[in-house]
Amino acid sequence: MLRSGSAPLASLKTLFASKRGKVLPLPPKLARLYGCLRMPMPRAHPHVISNFVTTLDGVVSLNVKGHASGGDISGFSAQDRMVMGLLRAIADVVIIGAGTLSADSTHVWTADAIFPELADDYRRLRNALGKSGAPLHVVVSGSGAIDVRLPVFTSGEVQALILTTTAGAKHLLQHRVPDSVEVRAIRPSAGAIPASAILESLCRARPGKLILVEGGPRLLGDFYAERLIDEQFLTLAPQIAGRDTTDRQISLVMGKSFALGDARWGCLIDVRRGSNHLFLRYAFP
Repeated sequence: MLRSGSAPLASLKTLFASKRGKVLPLPPKLARLYGCLRMPMPRAHPHVISNFVTTLDGVVSLNVKGHASGGDISGFSAQDRMVMGLLRAIADVVIIGAGTLSADSTHVWTADAIFPELADDYRRLRNALGKSGAPLHVVVSGSGAIDVRLPVFTSGEVQALILTTTAGAKHLLQHRVPDSVEVRAIRPSAGAIPASAILESLCRARPGKLILVEGGPRLLGDFYAERLIDEQFLTLAPQIAGRDTTDRQISLVMGKSFALGDARWGCLIDVRRGSNHLFLRYAFP
């Protein structure tokens, strides 16, 4: 049995799963741990999914230095990391914002990095899907105020693209940007880079691919505001984080409000259980 640390990694129990989409060729170990994974058939425009872990009261980040990533939310769940790796393994592009990069600056958003014990299985899955190398890493930063010396840009493990504004690109090019990193300027709208412009920029190079948005919540909010998220993978962790009067904790979507007649309603298409965690999947029209 596969172990993560000292404890054996148990398989997820499928409680409900729709039969929409094509069954992906998961290697035996991943198939045992996750079960059957279906994804939509290839199409002309990209399929955009997101993956987050949240507490029972909707907190996705404690927003405390050294404790801003999802590990503190999931309780460092090995099953959650396994699912994160699985989604990265099938993705063509992983998108993160500058805030997510800052919260986990030494990380590289690959399947191997989040769950090294399954690295060979993730690679076998990518090979079976005809995907070579790691997914393209896209970092979105309006200001361009990011450290290009971080591993995501210098490790040589991934191809990186920084999407920014004209002013942000000018700021970045004042520094020594690695040759492997492309900087591309996008015209902002109301001070922010539109999510649709992010997808348009990507589609010119990689049309009809699977795009994974890993945050942060403000970037995800932009995608939801423009109705560009097709599916949300959501791990529900069995903890209550609470909120104090400063409201420092961060929820799944920040900077946007969709209630009072403009809510984003999803359709539950998959439910799995791993110990006390629930692994949910919603489709959005």
